[in-house]
Amino acid sequence: MNLSSPLVMGIINITPDSFYDGGKFQSTWQVVKHAEQLLSEGAAMLDLGAASTKPGAGLITAEEEKERLLPVIKGILRRFPEAILSIDTYNSETAIMAIDEGAHIINDISAGNIDPAMFDTIARLQVPYIMMHMQGTPANMQQNPVYKDLIKEISAFFAERINRLNQMGVNDIIIDPGFGFGKTIEHNYQLLNQLDFFRIFDLPLLVGVSRKSMINRVLGTKPDEALNGTTVLNTIALQKGACILRVHDVRQAMEAVKIVEMLKSQSEIH
Repeated sequence: MNLSSPLVMGIINITPDSFYDGGKFQSTWQVVKHAEQLLSEGAAMLDLGAASTKPGAGLITAEEEKERLLPVIKGILRRFPEAILSIDTYNSETAIMAIDEGAHIINDISAGNIDPAMFDTIARLQVPYIMMHMQGTPANMQQNPVYKDLIKEISAFFAERINRLNQMGVNDIIIDPGFGFGKTIEHNYQLLNQLDFFRIFDLPLLVGVSRKSMINRVLGTKPDEALNGTTVLNTIALQKGACILRVHDVRQAMEAVKIVEMLKSQSEIH
C-alpha cells in the first residue's frame, strides 16, 4: 500500500458487545453490505474484529473468535476479492486461520503480550503487523492507569518490541499508541498533543480515536453523537503525522484527509 498520503481503515465489529456498534450485524450478508459501503466511501482496508476490547471486556477464546470471523472473511473476499483485510486479534491461532483464508494484516491490541506465540506467528506468516500500546488488559486497563512519563514509557515499549520483531525478520510494522487503552482522558490528550514524537521510529503511525470516551467525556456526548468530535481529533492526528485513521465513519475521515493534504500542499508551495 502506498502511504505517501494518509489512508483510512474502516472498522467492522462482528461482536455482540462493542462500545459503539456491538450487535449491529446479525448476518454475514449485513457485514458484506457494510463492507461495500465502507469501501465505496474510500476505505483502503477493513479492520474486522470479533472480540470486544472496550474497557472491562474479558478475553475470548480463539475458537469463538474464529467461528465469528471465518464466514465474514469468506463473504467479503468472495464479493470484493481486491479488499485488503486487517484482522483485529490478540490470538495467534486466529491470526493463522485468517491469513490462511486470505486476510492480509494482523492488528494486535496487545503487541504480543496476551498471546506469547504471536510474534513467532507473525515472523512465520510474514504479514504486516499493527501493534498497539496498552497498559494492562481490556478487563483492567482503565482501573487506574499511571505513568511517570507517558511518552517516554510508550516509546520505550515500542523500541523494545520493534527491535525484537526486527531480529525475528519482521519489518512490516505499523505502530498504534493506543488511545483509550490504559490511559486517562488527560493521558489521551497529552498523547495526541505529542503524537509527532513517534515519527522517530520511521514507521507508519495508526490512530484510532473514533467515537471514543476521550471525546464523549469532554463534550458530554454519547458514542452515537461523537462524529463531529471524532473528525476534529482525526484532523489534529493527521497534522501530527498519523498515516492511517481507524474509523467507523469512512466518508468523513476521507474528507479530513483531503483537507489536511490540501493544506500541506499549500505550505510546501510557499
